[in-house]
Amino acid sequence: MKLINVGFGNIVSASKIVAIVSPESAPIKRIIQEARDRGVLIDATYGRRTRAVIVTESDHVVLSALQPETIAHRLTEKDSAQTQDPEANPDLKQEEEP
Repeated sequence: MKLINVGFGNIVSASKIVAIVSPESAPIKRIIQEARDRGVLIDATYGRRTRAVIVTESDHVVLSALQPETIAHRLTEKDSAQTQDPEANPDLKQEEEP
């Protein structure tokens, strides 16, 4: 299971992320309010300005103070590190020559 830091030591399972979006548009603000009303909103901003909204498979909504690009970069960085690092991915280890 891959975990992504969404700021201030808060971590979200990477495999459960459906979308990472900016909170400026009216539809996203509606999603945030509806999640708050249903009790599935997770505020990981520590009182700072919300810059990214993360929607998960279970319809939980996570608010983050990091930019969506930063979170996406962490997500793709983790993916590429695991596919390139033979220690992290034993399937990529090359057999030693005799």
